[in-house]
Amino acid sequence: MSPRDESPLAISEHELAAMTSNLDEMHHESMSEVRDNMASLTERLASVAMSHASRRSFLLGSLAVAGTGVLAACGSSSSGGKAAGGATTSPSGSSPYTGDLKVVALAAALENLAVAGYGLALSNAGKGVYGKVPAAIGEFVTVAQKQHTDHAAAWNSVLKGAGVPQVTGTPLTIASGAVSALKSAKTIGDVAKVALGLENAAAQTYVFAAANVSDPGGIATAASIAPVEAMHAAILSFVLGQYPVPNSDIGISSAVQPSALTA
Repeated sequence: MSPRDESPLAISEHELAAMTSNLDEMHHESMSEVRDNMASLTERLASVAMSHASRRSFLLGSLAVAGTGVLAACGSSSSGGKAAGGATTSPSGSSPYTGDLKVVALAAALENLAVAGYGLALSNAGKGVYGKVPAAIGEFVTVAQKQHTDHAAAWNSVLKGAGVPQVTGTPLTIASGAVSALKSAKTIGDVAKVALGLENAAAQTYVFAAANVSDPGGIATAASIAPVEAMHAAILSFVLGQYPVPNSDIGISSAVQPSALTA
């Protein structure tokens, strides 16, 4: 018997379906709180961004009034590409995400990576790459992907409100490795192992974010989403027969650091 013909589930389809239903209920309950917290986060970050822009405009205006001739001279000799008053301008290619916004962008990128990963798994399943896939597995993957989509949209709404680019791709140093692993997967078990790694990383990144962002709305948002990601991981552990030990504390050893963001 081929490994692809063996049952990919260490639990029954009925058990998995019940877990998926509970997961969906948890997600819908949490999203109301998430949206409220993100509205608060968006307002504060937008205010900070406007404050920074106002201070920068004031500084540039003061320089222009105080030394118009000097600025004009600098402008006429800037063959090296430096702008007048170059100390106040961001270097070409620098990230638009700073402070709490970098953590928000990181979260959006992680959610996008999960969406893309589950999408690839669904596509390959439809092509028969993994053999016969139980309906309960397909339902779980579809539900988890939708939840990651909701989380990504929520984080991107914060970026949009703050006046910085939304994250539409997966600008992460870990992305290519995860996608490569999923493309190499030949069984549902292989896929579940990769997905489990991503879900654990996401949950722990949110715990890390809750301890490292400064905005109360950001802290509350991360704390609201982390349990949903942790439940994704727990369900995948059950699917693989790796029964998770109840633990009220989610670690951060697998958290993805903001430095992994390449945007």
